[in-house]
Amino acid sequence: MAQFEKGKSGNPSGRPPGIRNKTSEQIRTLIKKFLAGNLNRLQKDFDALESPKERLMFVEKFLRLVIPPPVNELEKLDDESLDRLIEKLKKREL
Repeated sequence: MAQFEKGKSGNPSGRPPGIRNKTSEQIRTLIKKFLAGNLNRLQKDFDALESPKERLMFVEKFLRLVIPPPVNELEKLDDESLDRLIEKLKKREL
């Protein structure tokens, strides 16, 4: 059994869904500033890589730090909203 009901938190006055953690956001900001301030050095390091695989791995690792992961819009919906969406889709099929 789950400790809490689905969609209900043990801390109802906590951070609302979809709002990013402040610490994570601060770290992202610091990383973006670091990257912006070191573009020339990073470009030299990138140019020094010999294989396409190394260059791709370099880019992939930096993108993970700067670009947030994709979020499935359906995951943001509560049960009631999902039920309404399902009903709308069923009506379209008929």
